[in-house]
Amino acid sequence: MALLGRHAVRRTPAIAKPPRAARPHMAGYGMPRGIKGLLPWTWAEQRLRRSHNYWVMTVRPDATPHAMPVWGIWVDNRFYFSTGAKSRKARNLQANPACVVCTERTAEAVIVEGHAAIVSDASVVQRLAPLYHRKYKPWKLDPEMGPIFEVRPRVAFAMYEKRFKDATRYRFDAGAAKRRGRKDRKEQ
Repeated sequence: MALLGRHAVRRTPAIAKPPRAARPHMAGYGMPRGIKGLLPWTWAEQRLRRSHNYWVMTVRPDATPHAMPVWGIWVDNRFYFSTGAKSRKARNLQANPACVVCTERTAEAVIVEGHAAIVSDASVVQRLAPLYHRKYKPWKLDPEMGPIFEVRPRVAFAMYEKRFKDATRYRFDAGAAKRRGRKDRKEQ
């Protein structure tokens, strides 16, 4: 990994491991207990792949939120998007890599919370570029036009309006989080 500012830049592609599914903690919503009725990861992943527009939420240095729509691709359990180097979201992510990515259809919402880093490895960009071009033809994923960010998810939520009680929380790479000494805390 190389460093950009205070944050590491990833140079290797992610290895996709399916996340662990559980019921989200939603106090006051009367959610059932147990795992019966959870949405399968394939349901959420399909929406992450097929969404045309995504919302990316970042945090400004003064701790106020910033949201902006972007184009992007979901590959190997990672979200990739590009933006201008001087854009507000790029500057926010360089100061604080925590972010949220949401799909465009709120009736079938998928919300990803994670951390972003700039992709600098040319082989990774080369692998992603055809996927991006196929989705957004004639546009290309070009690091010369601005940084390409990889969002590595920590947790994701899936909510299907027609079956709200099936709301699901997915945890990514729980083993690595435990090895780093993080507590497994409840998420909303």
